[in-house]
Amino acid sequence: MFYKLVFILILIVFLYKFDLVCYYLVMKLLSYLFLGLLFNTCIVSSQFSANEIVTKTIRNAGGELYTTAVVYFSFRNTQYRSKRQSGLYRLERFKTSPEGVIHDVVSNSGLVRTIDNCIIPVADTLITKISDGVNSVHYFANLPYGLDAPAVRKELVGESILKGEKYLKIRVTFTKEGGGTDFEDEFLYWIHKEDFTIDYLAYKYSVNGGGIRFREAYNVRYVNGIRFVDYRNYKADVLTTPLSSLDTLFENKKLKLLSKIELKDLYVHIL
Repeated sequence: MFYKLVFILILIVFLYKFDLVCYYLVMKLLSYLFLGLLFNTCIVSSQFSANEIVTKTIRNAGGELYTTAVVYFSFRNTQYRSKRQSGLYRLERFKTSPEGVIHDVVSNSGLVRTIDNCIIPVADTLITKISDGVNSVHYFANLPYGLDAPAVRKELVGESILKGEKYLKIRVTFTKEGGGTDFEDEFLYWIHKEDFTIDYLAYKYSVNGGGIRFREAYNVRYVNGIRFVDYRNYKADVLTTPLSSLDTLFENKKLKLLSKIELKDLYVHIL
C-alpha cells in the first residue's frame, strides 16, 4: 500500500510539471474516488450489525414473552405445544394413530414418547429423526425466537428490495457444538429495514437428497404479544442456486409453489 501511494505522488508531481491537462484530469478522478470511498464508509459505519438486527427483530416479535410462554397450535392435523420457563423447554407433538395418541416430548432431558399415556421405548436409530421432526415445526412456528442462541452464527450479507420494500439479508449458519444434527444447513432471512420483521426466509438442507426452499410470510397476527405468520413455501430446482439470489427468482416468478405452512388454533399463555 505504501509503494502505491508513493507511485501516485510521483505521478502527480510529474504531470504537474509536464502535462497540466492530464494533471487536472487525474486530480479530478482521485477526488471522485475519495468522495466515493468516504460515502461508502459512512454507509457501512451507520448500519446495524447482524446481531443488533436480529436482536431488534426478536424484540419486535415478542422479546421476553417467548421465555415464559406456553404456545398451542395445530399444523397439518397434528397438535403442538411448547413451554419455556427459566431456561427449561418442553416441545410437544400429539399425533393420532391406529395405536392411539402418540405424544412426543423433546426437552432438556431428551426425548420421551408415549402412546395413550404409556411410555414407549424408542430405538436409538429413531431418536434423532423424531426429535428433529418435533424441533423443526416448533422452530419455524416461533421464529425469530432462537436466532440469538450461542450456536447461531449471523452475518449481514447485503440488502434487497422485495415487492417495493427494503430488506436486510442476514445469513445464518450453526456451529457444530450446540448446532444440532443439521448444523450444516444454511439459512437466509430477509428482515424489513424499518419494521425489523422477517417477511421472507430461505434455507438449504442436505437430508433426503437435499433441497432449497424459499418462504413468503403472510397472515401476520399477534397473539398475546407474540408475532406469528403463515408461509407460502416455494422450491428452487437447482441445488447449486445461491440463497442470496432467491429473492430475484421470486420476483421474476421463477420459483415453484409447493405448499402453504399454516398454523391453526393458535393459543398463547404467558406464565
